[in-house]
Amino acid sequence: MPDIASYSNRLAKNFKRLSKWARKEDISCFRLYDRDVPEFPVIVDWYDGHVQLQEYDTGWVMTEEAHEEWLSDIWYATADALGIDEDLVAIKTRARQRGVSQYEKNEVESEQFVVEEHGLKFLVNLDAYLDTGLFLDHRNTRQRVRQEAAGKRVLNLFCYTGAFSVYAAAGGAKATTSVDLSNTYLDWTARNMALNGFDNPAHRRVRTDVLQYLEETLDGGWLFDLIILDPPSFSNSKKMQGVLDVQRDHRWMVESCLDLLHPGGVLYFSNNLRTFKMDEALIPLCEDITEQSIPEDFRNKRIHQCYRFQKP
Repeated sequence: MPDIASYSNRLAKNFKRLSKWARKEDISCFRLYDRDVPEFPVIVDWYDGHVQLQEYDTGWVMTEEAHEEWLSDIWYATADALGIDEDLVAIKTRARQRGVSQYEKNEVESEQFVVEEHGLKFLVNLDAYLDTGLFLDHRNTRQRVRQEAAGKRVLNLFCYTGAFSVYAAAGGAKATTSVDLSNTYLDWTARNMALNGFDNPAHRRVRTDVLQYLEETLDGGWLFDLIILDPPSFSNSKKMQGVLDVQRDHRWMVESCLDLLHPGGVLYFSNNLRTFKMDEALIPLCEDITEQSIPEDFRNKRIHQCYRFQKP
């Protein structure tokens, strides 16, 4: 067992530095630790006094008893280093996920609570789902959307819990349309919008397969001014008409979104597939904003890739 003090000390040091930074940035959620010490391959995210502790599968061979002891030590050390009760540290083991697993619910007791980011409120849940309800790595891009949304019609595809829609509405968007296949997440989107005072008919939610939505909307001639496209790397949900593979399908999705934009309209396209390669035909049309889009608290600069397209 490696000396856990190296983990505790690094975590405490990071918290001291980043908590001051977060107060200045007006955020209550941020990444504290991302496998900084190789012997402790976990990720620690701070959610306003609560913590999500993610263990990564390294392939290490350990007995079940040894693994439980190792993880328990990290759990206690995390709470101690951050000065919080162990019950406020939620542990998740995150292996590589495929398909609909991103929407699967864990069979544990849990509750949502409200956090704040740049003056906006969001419901999060650290126990019930694989993800918490707020992707911290897209914080910078959400701010971009807010700054560009005034008076615009905004389309948020694969909207998840609607954080981009909330930011767009806060930026003065004329209307938002949030599209996702999951009723759970569309309901979550509705609650997030209501929390911030945006529960009115100008802000629509559509439950459907995004690929199908793009086809039907193209036929209907609907036009938008700003689109957010943040698909999963892969999805084979039984609710979908087919299988989504972001590497294979991204050109069609991007071109479909561009067709939906008014001249001068903007598309933000992001994904977290580490091996992603942009189709050569699309490269001249976009600006790679990945470097600017990754927040300061993220040590992993390959957490996602992000591109900005502007229709001529």
